[in-house]
Amino acid sequence: MTGKRKLPHEGQHVHRRDLRVFKGVEAWVFDLDNTLYPHDADLFSQIDEQIARYVQRVLDVTRDEAMAHQKALYHEFGTTLRGLMINHNIDPDDYLRFVHDIDYSRLNANPDLGRAIEALPGKKFIFTNGDRPHAERTAAALGISEHFEDIFDIVSADLVPKPDRATYDKFLGHTGISPARAAMFEDLPKNLSVPHHLGMCTTLIIPSGSREVFEETWDMEGEPYPHVDFVTEDLTGFLKAVLGAVS
Repeated sequence: MTGKRKLPHEGQHVHRRDLRVFKGVEAWVFDLDNTLYPHDADLFSQIDEQIARYVQRVLDVTRDEAMAHQKALYHEFGTTLRGLMINHNIDPDDYLRFVHDIDYSRLNANPDLGRAIEALPGKKFIFTNGDRPHAERTAAALGISEHFEDIFDIVSADLVPKPDRATYDKFLGHTGISPARAAMFEDLPKNLSVPHHLGMCTTLIIPSGSREVFEETWDMEGEPYPHVDFVTEDLTGFLKAVLGAVS
């Protein structure tokens, strides 16, 4: 692959495009879990545990069976929720309340991230496969709630999760943003494919300490992630670098 460079002062970032492509971006779209907070905050592991407990309770199976069933549904339908709705006719509201009944005290306020998001020119959105109450509690714990124009959650998407194209179309229709003037930040590569196709600038957030592994993968012949423009382990640091490039 050609064109990939590291920022000289930000070693945790890798990218194949110049940061100045963010000039003119008017809408900044952020996934929630493992994106706006670091993977090692271990919040999503609680949700994962709650999902397994829910599957175990609803299907009356062992814990191991529940975990296996949960993962199978996730891979087939995009979320365990959608799989349970289609295959087992569960109440989505009951599911969402149960799986997001977690301890948010593990999250620390991140004023540096808040200042970086606030400084971005234009509107900012949270776009999540979780529900709005979970997003609101998470953003409040991080101290960044006031910086977002709106939250587009799984309920707003009619319970159809990313990466389904229809969900992105609903998001764009709801917010009225132009993809060509938007940037999206995600922790799952598959969820950046449609945004890239639509013309958004895409950034993948990866767990701390994994940049080198990802960079080697990214260098593999065939470019397995052509829809990823930038990669970072540190969202706050990356946004500061973006601000420096567009100011």
